[in-house]
Amino acid sequence: MVSLEQSIDCRIQKGKNVGMQETPSEQLTQALINVATHADKKAYAYLFSYFAPKIKRFGIKQYGSEAMAMELVQDTMTSVWRKAKLYRPEKGAATTWVYTIMRNASFDALRKIKSNREDNLSEEIWPLFHDEQVCERSFKDHLQSNQLKEKIKSLPAPQRDVVVGVYFEDMTQEQLAQHLDIPVGTVKSRLRLALKKLKVELGEQHD
Repeated sequence: MVSLEQSIDCRIQKGKNVGMQETPSEQLTQALINVATHADKKAYAYLFSYFAPKIKRFGIKQYGSEAMAMELVQDTMTSVWRKAKLYRPEKGAATTWVYTIMRNASFDALRKIKSNREDNLSEEIWPLFHDEQVCERSFKDHLQSNQLKEKIKSLPAPQRDVVVGVYFEDMTQEQLAQHLDIPVGTVKSRLRLALKKLKVELGEQHD
């Protein structure tokens, strides 16, 4: 059985030989309309062969990873199939509409990558905070906890408030954003900066 990725690669390779740069925008628009109104698979294949190579090139340039570029192709073209009925030719060209979907999918992927990095950083430093909740611990752990408290106190107030809220007051980032009257994105940014500083300073002590 041919995998989805192999199928995508096959269509991308075919697209390279069709002279897609010469494809009139009217044909792309009509193909997209046919997908929207009739779920026309032939029209969709035509769109796929045109856009997939371009999306893949964009993805490789954006991520530096062919695997992620292929995911971007899949996510974008799946959305094109599902959302084709939302396309309005009077508001713009088919290429503009598809590339907007591609950019949105790319932004979502980048946010996911950034979020995963933040989660990994939080997991690395979380045991230090968790030690605060352990009643019986060694003197070394106790000393380390005291050092951590001092480092947290030395953080800029906005970052310190976020760390305390998330790790010591057990608030979600959404709750903390509402409590501090700031966007959730600002909470994430301050927390990320604070964790990086703590990791560096605590790491230097342990060297």
